[in-house]
Amino acid sequence: MKIAVISDIHGNMEALNAVLEDIKEQKCERLFVLGDYAMAGPEPKSVVDYFMNRAQEADIDMIQGNTDLMIADYNDGLYDFLKEKAPVMAEALTNDVSILDEGEKEFLKHLPAQKEVFIDGVKFLLVHGSPRKNNEDILPDLPLSMVEEMLEGVDTQVVLCGHTHIPCGFQTTKKQTVVNAGSVGRPFTPEPKSCYLVITVTDGKYAFEHRFVEYDKQTASDKLRKRGFKGSEKLAQTLLDPKERHF
Repeated sequence: MKIAVISDIHGNMEALNAVLEDIKEQKCERLFVLGDYAMAGPEPKSVVDYFMNRAQEADIDMIQGNTDLMIADYNDGLYDFLKEKAPVMAEALTNDVSILDEGEKEFLKHLPAQKEVFIDGVKFLLVHGSPRKNNEDILPDLPLSMVEEMLEGVDTQVVLCGHTHIPCGFQTTKKQTVVNAGSVGRPFTPEPKSCYLVITVTDGKYAFEHRFVEYDKQTASDKLRKRGFKGSEKLAQTLLDPKERHF
């Protein structure tokens, strides 16, 4: 069986549609979605609605990202806290909250934080950041010992994560595999193509491939710029030339 793993769509329908087309071409039979559907992207509402409409389908498993929880639990204190650290993201969050309706926010609120899935003899754990926290980074240069600390108490063969927007993978001394799927909607790779993961599972064995997909970045950037909140220009430019994760 082939499984597609996507994460960090961030409201980018151009990127999502391109990746979904590639997933179809790869003949994937299952889809894992690791969160961050809407925040600070060109079309947050369209992306959330797409996944809401697929929520009852048997071939998809979805979890919540850290920014999904921010949208669902938005309050003035959260805005003030975020504004200290990343003022543009604070403005984006406020605008996202104004765009999404209550049903869409409830959908994001009630997604599970983590999920275990069994397929063809393999036990997967879906997380957004790490098994410990939804906003903990698993990056390519992380020491293996730190990755193994994050996996304490985890008994699955494979841990799948996102959050950092940078694909990578680790094999632990306990023979557990950790793979970061990268980002569909706001990649932070030198060439900013959408990135997702394909897993091939056969009789308890598995293989991984990160796939990089071209999409219409200019249209996505223009749509994000037109949202017009303070800092939207910076975020729009990030889709074309990623330099910083947060503003």
